[in-house]
Amino acid sequence: MTKTKSNSYLALRLAIAALTILVGASSANAAPFQGGDQTRKLWDSEFFKAKSKPATGKTSTPRPKYRVVTPQISPDRVNGDTVLGITLWRLRPAAAKDDKEVRLFKHNKDETKITQWTPERISVDTPLAAGQRVRLSIESARTGYLYVINRELYADGKMGEPYLIFPTTRLRGGENKVTIGRIVDIPAQEDSPNYFNLDPDRADLVGESLSVLITPEPLPGVKIGADAIQLSPSEVAEWERKWATQVGRVEMQNSVGKTWTKEEKEASATGGKQLKANSPAPQTLYYRPDAKATDPMMVSVKLHYGKAKAPTNK
Repeated sequence: MTKTKSNSYLALRLAIAALTILVGASSANAAPFQGGDQTRKLWDSEFFKAKSKPATGKTSTPRPKYRVVTPQISPDRVNGDTVLGITLWRLRPAAAKDDKEVRLFKHNKDETKITQWTPERISVDTPLAAGQRVRLSIESARTGYLYVINRELYADGKMGEPYLIFPTTRLRGGENKVTIGRIVDIPAQEDSPNYFNLDPDRADLVGESLSVLITPEPLPGVKIGADAIQLSPSEVAEWERKWATQVGRVEMQNSVGKTWTKEEKEASATGGKQLKANSPAPQTLYYRPDAKATDPMMVSVKLHYGKAKAPTNK
């Protein structure tokens, strides 16, 4: 695709928006998942254990269950403060049964028509259709700074040039700081449009490679503007060499197709509420065994285009 296109198109191809966004977590030896207002912890060794019955007279909030997608990279020895997570949302036309409080609204230029969309969870492995509208939610277990890099994937296996698609001043006003219990949506609810419209413009463009990076301090020398900026391939390769090796992934079970919740919407809004321990968890968690909480974390997400066309809301 041409790099003169709008940043929202670039980012959207990122799919998503990034995608790769991130998720926070606690250590592998953390206490069992708890409900109520307790500390938000997204990583728990109990995620991978069989369900157990609560003690007599006690109730517990059902913990999410995840399956390991990368069995060659053990989920043991994971420091929860280093985990990244992503929830990828596919927008479909809103149905009468959908909660009106968690829809997204799109106004046309003259404000005479309002289109309503309902975000629903999909896996990062789900093929994306041309014309699909998508969003990316990212959550971090620690304070840091978020960067998303996009490269096109071609049928011959080659990748395009790396572009920093987040942060830009057109998305979230350029704010890329992340904190525990808060969601970063790309695009933000306040952005216009507040979704990415996937529109591959080459026959050999088969997908997008998104690199999601969390750093303890802002990356030196990286200056953002209104549009995506091209990065040095050698510099990105060096970041990957240092921070993106031996990254594992787990996917939440029985959650694809579930719709956006009021809690998630409020946690991603400007000045919104903080997520609780029993709030909805991210769809995908990325981990790197033995990583330190002070280490940058970088994950790669490959998003592929399918042949189907996306539904329209006219």
